[in-house]
Amino acid sequence: MLTREQILTRNNVAIVGSGPKTLMLAHGFGCDQNMWQYLAPGLRERYTLVLFDYVGSGKSQISAFSESRYARLEGYARDVYEICRALGLQQVHFIGHSVSCTIGMIAALEDPGRFASQVMICPSPCFLNMPPDYNGGFEQSDLEELIDLMDRNYMGWASYLAPLAMGNQSSEMLIGELSDSFCSTDPVVAKTFARATFFSDYRHLLPRIQHPTLILQSQVDSLANEDVGKYMHSHMPESTLHVLPSEGHCIHMTHPDLVRDEIIRWLREQ
Repeated sequence: MLTREQILTRNNVAIVGSGPKTLMLAHGFGCDQNMWQYLAPGLRERYTLVLFDYVGSGKSQISAFSESRYARLEGYARDVYEICRALGLQQVHFIGHSVSCTIGMIAALEDPGRFASQVMICPSPCFLNMPPDYNGGFEQSDLEELIDLMDRNYMGWASYLAPLAMGNQSSEMLIGELSDSFCSTDPVVAKTFARATFFSDYRHLLPRIQHPTLILQSQVDSLANEDVGKYMHSHMPESTLHVLPSEGHCIHMTHPDLVRDEIIRWLREQ
């Protein structure tokens, strides 16, 4: 069993701010905690923020990466609740982006007493189309081609996915930041996380989530379309859905003020 310090080092945990409510910010696929740099300043004045990198991402301890552990999202959820236990956190408000929304669900079900609420930024419990009831946005063959591109041309894969995720109206600077983040991730780690992200289906967990949940849906999102947000809201008993006037899958970067205001408004009621 790892010690407290080993866990905090493994996941490059950082704590900023000193507010009475604790927010845990969990980055998405191919990213790291640096992707919160536009949102965090507007939150750290009010709340205590716990930032971290999943194993294999950012400045985490790459030696701790195991394909067997991280081939499924449950492995990343273990990172989350192990950090919470190491810090002795209670009543955590989990702020997840993209796949981390699903990871947060898994962690909350594993250790429900530690969580107070969840904020899901552009979530998707399943990226695959599952007709006739679910439009995840992608066919199996589309995602297999994406993984194949990672094998054949890793830089090309990053250059393709970054503008798709960020949105057509995003600045070249933000697209470059995301592309650089993709490129800085070890290809084996990235491919393992990609398969765990894009080929999983966790829709069955939605009715089991009892914590109050705010779903922030981008009006135009190539990776998680509006139907996904509506589906999640209809299947989660304590959820609130806000569709924001925004484009892109990384609205915590492209529209940080809008996302900040939604989070602050939400937390006033929790």
